[in-house]
Amino acid sequence: MLIKLDTPLFLAKAVDLISEIVTEVRIKINDFGLSITAMDPANVAMVGFKIPKSAFSQFEAGKEILGVNLDSLKKVLRRCGSSSSLIMQSKDNLLEIKIQDKIKRTFLLSLIDIESEDIDFDTKAGRMEFVSKVELNSEDFIDSIDDCNVVADSCSFKIENGMFIIEAKGLNSARVEFSGDEATILGENSKSKYSLEYLQKFAKGAKLCEKTILNFADDHPLRVDFKTSGMDLSFILAPRVETED
Repeated sequence: MLIKLDTPLFLAKAVDLISEIVTEVRIKINDFGLSITAMDPANVAMVGFKIPKSAFSQFEAGKEILGVNLDSLKKVLRRCGSSSSLIMQSKDNLLEIKIQDKIKRTFLLSLIDIESEDIDFDTKAGRMEFVSKVELNSEDFIDSIDDCNVVADSCSFKIENGMFIIEAKGLNSARVEFSGDEATILGENSKSKYSLEYLQKFAKGAKLCEKTILNFADDHPLRVDFKTSGMDLSFILAPRVETED
């Protein structure tokens, strides 16, 4: 296997984000490209990440699965600069990573066996039923999550009469409202509550693209998607089912 990315910074940022949720992953290489699917240890969140084959300037691979420690991988990928290119090649039980810019640097990471369940993100997410879909500017999503985090540790996503509302209540409260002018809002009235600890981690992915897509239903999991021409980064988050405030 030998693959090359001429713009590796989005991979570096995505791996940095994923490492906040899981410590080890299987990187799958196949005819589609590169993908990662993983579940966090608490079984609260799932992440799916894809880079299509077309995003690579060089792609020589069959089907391979690379078990890696994300803390080690992210430290290497952080060495990439804005003008760097990245080459990854599997050699025996090692992953060779070359970063090329003014000079060429080579890192070797030991591949590891991962005993957790092998998960397919699309299969798992495809079993979930979402009745509401909202597409909004990523900056607005980040700001809304930060607003709610000031007052509580969870927030509700609601669609009410054509409005999308993000609301948090503790001793104090915060409420952010979007009309159809600020967001694309589709679906029926619904409400579900989610952990802000996880949402703040997901919101870092919003910095990678202009739009954030949210899918949810009454007391059901939330799906968050960040998509660009070069990658798809998605999260599933279990709801917090509690008595009404």
